[in-house]
Amino acid sequence: MARLDLEKEMVLALVEAVRLSERIKPSQDAKRRAFRKYGILGSKRDPLVTAVFYGVMKRLGILDLYIRSIVGVNPYIIDPWLRAALRVLLEIKVYRDPSRRTLRYLRGSVAKLLSSKTHPFVGMYYARIYDKIINENYVFKPRNEDEELLVKYMLPPWYVRKIIGLLGNVEAEKLFKALDKQLPLSVRVNTLKTGVEEVLEILRREVKWVRRSSIVSTIIKFPGPYNFDKSDLFRKGYIVIQEEAAAVASLILDPKPGMTVVDMAAAPGGKTQHIAELMGNEGVIYAFDVDKKRIDRMQGILRRTGVRIAKIYREDSRKAPEILGEKIADRVLLDAPCSSDGTIMKNPDLRWRLREEKIAELQKLQYEMLEAGWKLLKPGGKLLYCTCSMLLEENEHIIEKFLRKHRDAEIIPLNKPYDPGFLPGTMRAWPHRHETIGFFYALLKKKSG
Repeated sequence: MARLDLEKEMVLALVEAVRLSERIKPSQDAKRRAFRKYGILGSKRDPLVTAVFYGVMKRLGILDLYIRSIVGVNPYIIDPWLRAALRVLLEIKVYRDPSRRTLRYLRGSVAKLLSSKTHPFVGMYYARIYDKIINENYVFKPRNEDEELLVKYMLPPWYVRKIIGLLGNVEAEKLFKALDKQLPLSVRVNTLKTGVEEVLEILRREVKWVRRSSIVSTIIKFPGPYNFDKSDLFRKGYIVIQEEAAAVASLILDPKPGMTVVDMAAAPGGKTQHIAELMGNEGVIYAFDVDKKRIDRMQGILRRTGVRIAKIYREDSRKAPEILGEKIADRVLLDAPCSSDGTIMKNPDLRWRLREEKIAELQKLQYEMLEAGWKLLKPGGKLLYCTCSMLLEENEHIIEKFLRKHRDAEIIPLNKPYDPGFLPGTMRAWPHRHETIGFFYALLKKKSG
C-alpha cells in the first residue's frame, strides 16, 4: 500500500465533502462542491482525494460502528461536523497508510475547522478522540453475526441475506464484489446536436482512455474524475451523463416521431431527453415529477440539449390521468421510484440508506403509479416499467400482481441485450455480469378491443 500523503486543503476538503454528503444527494455533487471550494476539482490532486472520499462513502456503516464503540453513542446524535471528521480520520487511519504530515493535518487543522464551524469544545473533543485512536492503535472487533456480515460485505445484513436468497451464495459473492468497484464514467452523445465520432475525438484528447458501448452505440465510457463544469461537451449539450442500462430503457420503449409520450418519474431528465432525441424532437412528452430541485436540473438538461417537445408538470404522476385524460399516450415510461440498490457502484453511500421496512411503502407507490400509467395508455400502446432495483419485491412481484388484475395487458418478451428476469419476458442488467448498474425492465402492451 502506497503511503497516503495529503496536503492541508485536501484533508479539509474531505471533511467538508463528507459533511455535505449528508445534505446533498447524490454524494458526487457534495464532493464537487467541496473540492471546488478548496481548489481541488479538476486538479492533479483530484483523483487521489476522490479515492479517499469514495472509500469513506463505501464504508460509512463500518466507520460508524467504529465511532459508536469509541464515543459510546449512536454517531447520528453527535455533532455532524464531528461525525464527518471522525469518519475521515478512521478511513485514513484504518484503511490507508497516512504520512506524518497527513496525520498532523488530521489533528490540528481539522480540530480548528470543527471549532470554527461549531464550538471550540467540539474541536477539543475531536483532538482527544484523535489521540485515543492514533496513540492507542484502536482496533474494532465485530460483536455479532450482523456486524460480521456488515464488515465483510459493506452492506446491511438484511440486504446480504436477501441477495443470497435470490442468487445463491456463489453468484451473490460475485455481485457483492462488483458493488465495491467504481464504474467508469458513462455519457450518452446527444445526436440532436452532434455525432459520436466527434465526441470521441474530443474525449480522446481529454481523458486517458475511451470505450464505446457495444450495447448502446451512443454511450461512451471513460475513467474519472472528469470536470464537467469546465467541459465544453457538457456545457454545450453534446453529452448527457447516463449509464448504459438507463439508456437501454428508452431504446426498449421505442418512441417514434410524432407520438405522445408520458414520462411518469422524469427528473432529473436523462431519459426524457433521450426519448425526445429518439423522436427527432417531433411529438410531445409530458414529463412528471414532484421534486423541485430535480425538476430544475431537468430543465437545465433539456434546455442545454435542445429539447423542445417536453412539457413539464410538477405533479404526482398518479394524478396524470386526471390532468391529461385517459388513453392519450402512445408510450408511457415508468422508471419507478425505488430502493436504487442497483446504483450502489455509482453512489457508494446509498448502501447505508437501504431500509428493509421501506420496501412495502415503495411497492405501494410503484403499483399505484403503474395503474395510473395504464390509464394513460392508448389501446395498442406500450408501457415500460423499469427500476434500478435488484429486489424481486420492486420488480417481478409488481408485474405479476398487475398481470393478474389486467386481462388487457400482455408482456412483450425482452431477451436482449441483457439477461432474463425471474418472470418470463422480463429482463435484468446485473453489475457483476454486464459492468453497468443493476436494472429491471418489463415492457407491457395494452391489447386493442
